[in-house]
Parts: sequence; structure tokens; C-alpha cells
Amino acid sequence: MADSHLDELFALLRFPSVSTDPARKADVARCADWIVAKLRALGLKTMLHPTAGHPIVVARNTHRPERRTVLIYGHYDVQPVDEPERAPGEPADPNKHWITPPFAPEVRDGVLYGRGSADNKGQFFAHVCGLAETLREHGDLPVNLILLIEGEEEIGSSHLEPFLTAHRDDLRCDLIAISDTGMVAPGVPTFTYGLRGIAALELRVTGPASDLHSGIYGGAVANPAMAVARLLASLHDAQGHVVVPGFYDEVAPLAEWEREAWSHLPLHDAAVLQITGAPALFGEAGYTALERIWARPTVEVNGLGGGFQGVGSKTVIPREAFAKLTCRLVPNQEPAAIVAKVQAHLAAHCPPGVHLEILPGHGGQPYLTDPRSPDGRAAQQALRRAFPGSDLALIREGGSIPIVNTFKRILGAETLLLGLALPDCRAHAPNENFPVANFEGGIRLNRALLEELAAT
Repeated sequence: MADSHLDELFALLRFPSVSTDPARKADVARCADWIVAKLRALGLKTMLHPTAGHPIVVARNTHRPERRTVLIYGHYDVQPVDEPERAPGEPADPNKHWITPPFAPEVRDGVLYGRGSADNKGQFFAHVCGLAETLREHGDLPVNLILLIEGEEEIGSSHLEPFLTAHRDDLRCDLIAISDTGMVAPGVPTFTYGLRGIAALELRVTGPASDLHSGIYGGAVANPAMAVARLLASLHDAQGHVVVPGFYDEVAPLAEWEREAWSHLPLHDAAVLQITGAPALFGEAGYTALERIWARPTVEVNGLGGGFQGVGSKTVIPREAFAKLTCRLVPNQEPAAIVAKVQAHLAAHCPPGVHLEILPGHGGQPYLTDPRSPDGRAAQQALRRAFPGSDLALIREGGSIPIVNTFKRILGAETLLLGLALPDCRAHAPNENFPVANFEGGIRLNRALLEELAAT
């Protein structure tokens, strides 16, 4: 791999393109401009499309009617740094603090550290570098290429669907390729044929008009923080099974071939335990960790708060409290229907003396495609070429990429999910990382993929 590719990835990672933070809007825009300049330098016809949020970059080569059209998707926005403050003299804890600044990328022991390195700048830029290598050697690509890089994936891609609808004819393609998923272990080529969907909501509980002295009024006025705790506890039984009525009604069962194939993967229960650093695994009885992650739905608490948060104690009954939830969904579950069921359950279990408000958030359907299709087999062969020496893994993933179903609905094309991140990449956490070897493998993957798809 040319050193220039890694140098350019460093430059891309230095942009603090945090889409959730209005203060970073200019940084997000500068990142998009940098990508446009890079793609134009490769000779691709590149356009920057403004949206009501962050811009979308679209690039293409000269299209020829006899060639297949492949759309490669990625996103240049990243998660917030999300690092707790350290007390004076407190040493850095790599599970909570960045060892090196998040937007000052650094390679340590062959691993690149920096926000966005795995999710998703390192992965999509590997494809860009693969295109550069092919164009340098051959002057053209074996397919008609559409490269679509957006800046709002981390906030639900709210402006992508209108963009796809408005540009449907220009974006017509035979299939879509995305590297925004993972590999089960180092060097193991991994083809993802399913993703969980997502349904987000927030619950807010209000009580008294203002915070109250807990000694003077405690026992006479309902406590919103206690009410939130009771509501959250009502969602599961002691074994982690969701007890919302009807929650599992539409869940598609695992196929026996899937359970058999997954049982031989290196990402077994002990590996999951080691990666997470949890004291023990927990979840529905009768399922392995991978089966719970990839093929079972969940309701998770992502954040909660209310009342005094400072040092020491302050004896108050808070006037309000909140919790943020996401449900991960599996095939046949509909986000809106699940939100309605959870909302009805919470309303039925809300204790007296408080007011409950539920705010639905973003949602996305689960995705499942046939790994045995001709394009699926072509992608798997490209993965084998990019990462030789190990058996290929066929997996689903627990995460969600809502726009995959949006692509299918609007453009009528299936998506090939070709992950390059490792299970311990720490996406969305401090010390996000991406092995240099995987970046190099992603460059090889792009070149092999376009060749294989051109011949399909």
C-alpha cells in the first residue's frame, strides 16, 4: 500500500465532522469539501449536494450502457467524542478516556486510532483508495460507478431519503456495496447478509412544578426519577426477556443452518465476554451471545437522568426525569408497530402522581438478503481474494443501517455488506480503532469486488 493512502486517511480523520453537534457544522462541511477535492483529483465527476442538514457527495465515472452499475455508499460524519472529565491527576482509563486525542490519528502497533477510523471513514476511504489504484493502472473501472458519501448517518440519515427520491433516475444501479459492518476476527473475510432494525423513543416523566425538598415533601409527592426506574424495570423479566405484550409476535425464527454455521465462528461466547469486558454474559435463555446479538430483538436503555448530578448529595425530589430507549428489531418486525406496543406498555405501567410523555425517535427496518445470490457469491469471492488464508464467515449483525432498506425501496437494489472493522474496534466509544492491515485489505477488496461484479 502506498504511504500516501494512509497519509490521506490521516487527513480525513483530522476533521471533527460530528454531525450531532451544531458547533461542528463548519467542520462537517470542510470534511465534505475535502472528499470532493479528492474524488475530482481521481478524475471522477463529483458533485456536492447541499441538504437542509449536511451535504451529500456523489461521484461517478463515465457510464457505458454495456456495463453494470455499482453504487458504493459511505458516510463521513462521526460520533461525538463522549469522554468524561478526569479529576486532576487521574490517569487515563482506556475504557473511558482517549489515550491520544480523538482527531489526532495515530498508529500504534499496526492499529490506527482516531474517531471515525472504523466508523466509517477508514472503511469507505479504503474503497476510494482501491478506485485510485485501479484508475492509476487501467485508466478506467470495470463497472459504472456511483460513489455516494453522506454526512448524516450518525443522526439517522434524515435527508438521504428525499435526496434518493429526487435523484432516483440518476442513482439507478444494479446493486449497492457498503463497508460499514465488521469482521468476526482478524483476517477472516466476513459477508453480512442481515442487519437488525431500530426503533428509538424517549420517555419523560414530570411531577411537581419544581424540585422539592425530599425531607419536607418526601412520601407525599411522587418522585419522577423513581417512576422512570419503575417503568424501565417493567420492560424485562429477570432473565432479560422483553415482557411488552406482543413484542415477539412477528419475530422470524433462526434457521438451523444459521445456528450451525454460527456455532463454528471464532466469535464465540468467551470471545464476546473478553471483548466487552463485562463480568458475565446476560440475555435470553436458549440462545448463544451471537444468536442474541444477530437474530433476537431487544429493548435497551441508552441514557437516563433526572435530579441532582453533582458531587455529594442534595436532598431533592426532582421535578422531572427521562430515559432514552432503542429497540433493535429482527426480520418481520416493523419499527412503528414496536414503538406503539412499547408506548402502550409504558402507559399501562406508569405509576400515579406523575405525567408520562413519550417521544418517538428515528427508526429503520431490519434487513435480510440471500447470501447465495449471484452477486452475493461474487462479493464473497472478492472477500476471499482480499483476505486469503481463512474460511469465509456468513453472518448477520446486531447493528442497524436503516438506509439499506431505503436503498432497496427507492432504487430497487440489494445491498452487499462487506465489513472491515473488528469486534473490538470501539466504534462509538473512546479509542476507536482500525487495523492498518484491514485498511489495506479494504483497498484489495474494492479492486476485486468491481472485477467480480463486472463478470457476474
